[in-house]
Amino acid sequence: MIRLNLTQRIWISFALLILLIGLVLAIIFPLSIKKTMTDETYKIISLEQEKLMDQDKEVPDPDSSIDFIERRKLGRSVGHVVIKNDYLGTKGDYIPERVLGEMSSHAYKQKRTQQKYELTYGDATLFYIVKRLETHSQGNFYLISYMWDTYRDQMVDRLWTRLLWILFFTGMIAVIPALWMARYLRAPLTILGKRFEQIAKRNWKEPFIWHEDDEFQRLSQQFETMRQNLIRYDTAQKTFIQHASHELKTPVMTIKSYAQSVKDGIMPKNNVEDMMDVILNEANRMENRVKNMLYFTKLDTLKQQTLQWELIYFGVLAEEIISRFRFQRDDIEFTIAGDEVLFWGDREQITIVFENFIQNAMRYANSRIVLSAKEEGSNIALGVWNDGEQLSDRDRETLFLPFRKGNKGQFGLGLAIVNRIAELHGGKPKVTNVDDGILFEVILPKDRLS
Repeated sequence: MIRLNLTQRIWISFALLILLIGLVLAIIFPLSIKKTMTDETYKIISLEQEKLMDQDKEVPDPDSSIDFIERRKLGRSVGHVVIKNDYLGTKGDYIPERVLGEMSSHAYKQKRTQQKYELTYGDATLFYIVKRLETHSQGNFYLISYMWDTYRDQMVDRLWTRLLWILFFTGMIAVIPALWMARYLRAPLTILGKRFEQIAKRNWKEPFIWHEDDEFQRLSQQFETMRQNLIRYDTAQKTFIQHASHELKTPVMTIKSYAQSVKDGIMPKNNVEDMMDVILNEANRMENRVKNMLYFTKLDTLKQQTLQWELIYFGVLAEEIISRFRFQRDDIEFTIAGDEVLFWGDREQITIVFENFIQNAMRYANSRIVLSAKEEGSNIALGVWNDGEQLSDRDRETLFLPFRKGNKGQFGLGLAIVNRIAELHGGKPKVTNVDDGILFEVILPKDRLS
């Protein structure tokens, strides 16, 4: 396929437009003008016929000084001939017998007083009008007035030539708006192209707003939205790397220092076994952090279509989850509310949501944790309540952002993972201070997303 730039496309569009107009006119114009000039020819014949009738004679006496063929060269010349039955008393121009015979045949059959006709003679057309004349003393006569198609063809040729010149000059003049249009359309696209080049170089600080045209304004707004998203993504990526480095730095340093101590024969702990326990604990912490970070980045690549949708019985799911945490703190009582609720979701992802909620709740709960599910209009609210301390408004606003930790938090990714899973299900997370504790929820659509 031939690749064209914008200027070439505009030029080709103008050329095709002019060509299309020319073709339409080439087809329609001659036909319409030819018909118009044919009507004009009959009008001229009729006027000349009326002039001849104004001679105050019962039977007009037409001039016969011009030859039948010679009138063709004169263009607007109108000839006349008066005939009676069987050509008796023919007066006026000499007309070849074949032509006169056809004219007479039409005249004799004519029922109206005046009638228009045409015939072909050689390579030309002859237009004529037959008018029946009724006399008291001599019976009926027929006045035949005729005119060649010379005048009509001349006028059509002149008008067609002028039209071609008009199209030519129009095409020449159209160059000016075509140049202006090319520059006008290229201006915002050129600016937009430069902005894309800057973005390709990771320089997206300069905004792009176009105020003149609605179409380009919408395009600039879409570009600006993309730029803002890239800025947010870049900031989030840098923040993620900074926090990830910070989170991994502490256990690495601890492991390194204890390993160096063992190598140097220094015992920060009572014995080597205790030191190995510290190293293993820090290694486990680092492993958990890496798993969380990998899972969090994995969620960014998931789409709704990749979720394994199924109808989930909340009561069954809640019992499975509680069984994993029931013995981690003997002083906490687990309760399920709304175990009969059914909802659509990815079972593995929803399980991770509750695990993160419960892990968070177990660090703050005093004695009770409640897993709940309830219908709220067209939504399902899945929640974990605990009777621990409440959060300030400021903390609640940033709680689901990556690496935002409370005073007893660990890695700062658990609730960010919850937020992403909720978004994949078409829902959102929510945290609410209630009278006797705090409630963490995800609000999901009741119906499965298509």
